[in-house]
Amino acid sequence: MRLLLVEDEKRMAQALCEILRQEKYDVDHFADGLDGLYALETKGYDLAILDVMLPHKNGFEIAKQARKEGVLTPILMLTAKSELDDKVTGLDCGADDYLTKPFMTKELLARLRALGRRNINSPDGTLAFGDITLNKETSTLFCGENSVRLSEKELRILEYLIANQGQILTREQLAVKIWGYDNDTEYNNVEVYMSFARKKLNFVKAKVEIKAVRGIGYELRYDHV
Repeated sequence: MRLLLVEDEKRMAQALCEILRQEKYDVDHFADGLDGLYALETKGYDLAILDVMLPHKNGFEIAKQARKEGVLTPILMLTAKSELDDKVTGLDCGADDYLTKPFMTKELLARLRALGRRNINSPDGTLAFGDITLNKETSTLFCGENSVRLSEKELRILEYLIANQGQILTREQLAVKIWGYDNDTEYNNVEVYMSFARKKLNFVKAKVEIKAVRGIGYELRYDHV
């Protein structure tokens, strides 16, 4: 799997390249934001890791410009700050996930494996998982011959869960991705709209389920037996 790493901190970059290559990733590394953007736009990577603070063009700008040019490569944003504004900015610019420095290697690799499963768009722009298909253009959920329209939040929740199949998503991640910020009200909204999404899955008689993982978050599962 081809991976782009854009990181200007020399020791960090060397360590990440070594770890990623041990995990059988084919890694290209750039320390400059402009070089990183050009590579992302032209070389067809499967995954990209972007640091936020970079010379000449920061990670937010790279992600935003790449998405504007139609680049669909899943992007993991690295930030030295834990402030929510940085996370929101990264997601709003087109990043798919974020990781705050310092981080554990196991978590980085787990995030990358999850992002690597995101290339699940069919040629007509739908998303599929288990026995369900999600048409983003019409906000419609299908299971066999059954279908139902989704609200905007239901659509985004299911889209995010499908894109992260196999990964447990926390309420914070869902709140930031769906609403753009998190507070007590938004945490409650996550649970409310998760319930709505479950009802839509039941309505179309899907075997796909949204499972709550106690004390952690939610995971999409498919019981095909």
